Amino acid sequence: MTEFSHIDSSGKANMVDVGHKSYQLRTAKASGFIKLNKETVSLIKENHLKKGDVLTVSEIAGIQAAKKTSELIPLCHPLQITKIDVKASIAENGIMINSVVKCIGQTGIEMEALTAVSVALLTVYDMCKAVDKSMEIGEIKLLEKTKTDM
Repeated sequence: MTEFSHIDSSGKANMVDVGHKSYQLRTAKASGFIKLNKETVSLIKENHLKKGDVLTVSEIAGIQAAKKTSELIPLCHPLQITKIDVKASIAENGIMINSVVKCIGQTGIEMEALTAVSVALLTVYDMCKAVDKSMEIGEIKLLEKTKTDM
């Protein structure tokens, strides 16, 4: 097992110095799912929830969250994000959220992709909590991360 990069020699939390690393095009993709009752899925499809358009609002929330990741996760670096794409899609038993986040930087952007998905799912939960007491958020995962020399 490799050592944690965010721990200093005395075992204290430490933000990694990436200043020596070259700039690369970095991309990360993530996904997650929220399980909903069929009735809730129908309300979302028909746009009949009191809080509004669940899919659009959750996508916007995911975009906002990706931009705030370094403020939410203590040891994340602030990154110059060049693209955030968050898509919410209806499934028979819930909503799937997918994100793609890109930057040109010295460290990865996977936390931003995961944060986008997580907050988008939480937004679906918030918007549906009045009508569905059995929602389950899960399956949040990093699908891919790449880096390309420039």
